[in-house]
Amino acid sequence: MSFDSFKEDVSIVLCGEAGQGIQTVESILVHAIKKGGYHVFSTKEYMSRVRGGENSTEIRISSKRVISYVDRIDILLSLSKGAVPHLENRISSKTVIMGDDQHLKSLKEGYDLIKIPLLDMAKEMGGVIFSNVIAAGAIACILNIPRSIFESCIEEIFARKGEGIVKKDIAAGMKGYEIGKELVDSGRIKVDIETNPKVADELLLDGTEAVGLGCIAGGCRFMSSYPMTPSTPLQTFIAQNSKDFDIIFEQAEDEIAAINMAIAGFYAGARSMVATSGSGFALMEEGVGLSGIIETPVVIYIGQRPGPAVGLPTRTAQEDLNLAFYSGPGEFPRAIFAPGNLEDAFELSQKAFNLADRCQVPVFILSDQYFADVFYNQSPFDLEGLEVEDHTIKTGKDYKRYKITQNGISPRGIPGFGDGLVIVDSDEHDEEGHLTEDLDIREKMVDKRLRKLNEVQKDVIPPELVGNHDYSTLVIGWGSTYGPIKEALDNLKAEDMSFLYFKQLYPLHPSTEKYLKNAERTVIFENNAQSQFADLIKLKTGFNIESKVLKYNGMPFSVEEVEENLKELLEG
Repeated sequence: MSFDSFKEDVSIVLCGEAGQGIQTVESILVHAIKKGGYHVFSTKEYMSRVRGGENSTEIRISSKRVISYVDRIDILLSLSKGAVPHLENRISSKTVIMGDDQHLKSLKEGYDLIKIPLLDMAKEMGGVIFSNVIAAGAIACILNIPRSIFESCIEEIFARKGEGIVKKDIAAGMKGYEIGKELVDSGRIKVDIETNPKVADELLLDGTEAVGLGCIAGGCRFMSSYPMTPSTPLQTFIAQNSKDFDIIFEQAEDEIAAINMAIAGFYAGARSMVATSGSGFALMEEGVGLSGIIETPVVIYIGQRPGPAVGLPTRTAQEDLNLAFYSGPGEFPRAIFAPGNLEDAFELSQKAFNLADRCQVPVFILSDQYFADVFYNQSPFDLEGLEVEDHTIKTGKDYKRYKITQNGISPRGIPGFGDGLVIVDSDEHDEEGHLTEDLDIREKMVDKRLRKLNEVQKDVIPPELVGNHDYSTLVIGWGSTYGPIKEALDNLKAEDMSFLYFKQLYPLHPSTEKYLKNAERTVIFENNAQSQFADLIKLKTGFNIESKVLKYNGMPFSVEEVEENLKELLEG
């Protein structure tokens, strides 16, 4: 009998077929783990089919804050026959595999197995559906989570299904506790991770919720969207909170209608946004141009996934930077944000509305499937200084919607507020908004719109340098690569290697070139095949990033992958 002990950080992966309730177990456990005083992180990979195929969820439990995906599996909870084959590449000799004998009996020797009677117990409880909650109970017991906390989490998750269901699930969870206690008492497995009571009072959010809260803090009053993974959870979040925060949510008939409704919302005076993924946004490009020429703000959230077209609907990628950067006919300013952690997701989303409103431009928030689904505990957000800025005016009788100004920003009135007429037209127009083909006015309007880019640049967010300013190797990343790169560098402890994290991709901050030129060696990590951000950096600075580590199989970078690539780079 072997003994498996885990200290400081343990990676538990739950794997089963789609429809087995893996996400329900994840939800119960992450809440129970956080309430138990552990730092917790979870992320998932799943197939697009409703049933069949293998889905898995990784839950990291740690004595310190963790925000990254790791390949390593310390404990695999197998809930189906296909779980082990599905995760074969991540299973090592140190992986403990727990599961029912029926799921594990086909495995050949060489695995560290703990067989538990999940299916028989579940049948006794009323059906195999209870096997996932029994498994969750076993894990909770092994993690030393008090029963009262675990029970309260079950009650919260299943409350809407009625008291009878709650009682049965609690009973199933307690059966799991019995299994877990037997394993712990036998010395077969032990998890000894230090807790911190302060963690229990922290926030527990996923990337989608952090963006959603930022949008609410930014004064969002209208959202129109057409469902598309992985943006749909943000649409659901806004819809669920719409009554509490006086927001109107509209599920449009298609993507083109969705973005035009959002633009119309801002035109009418309501801060508005639209959410979609890459293939949905491709249909919205005409609307981006409309926003550009009628100088009406809009906030656009793109949850990136692998393309082209439908691609891999439920996987992750950073493939839509070019799409956002070049979208829409003609030339006009825009801004592109890409949060890499929950705090930035909240702050950038809040800022997106103020920037769009002030400069009257489209502002993009680039997320992706991985970041949208990551779940971890977080200190409360700093709300100091957050303000919903109002840049609209009361119009007079001589109001000119497109008045030519020195900074390119015309006073923005809204219909019905004042005596002026707020005319907008998607054709070229004069200062009042009337259609024109006067070529002199055309040039003046193009110049006026482009001058707003200087105003956008006044608020540009500098890249964040993680590590020493005296570096020889500079690692570059953006958006959701933040967590794996940061943790990899923490593990490597290479003092001459620092990480430059971009949370705003366009416009680039003027300090970008200085950071790059100070490095003897540069390397960028991106979840796409052509290094789209490196190309953008070269376009705007002329600097050619030396090494590019690109991943585009639909999975995020793991901490181990980043470490291995950086070690090879250093040794080379």
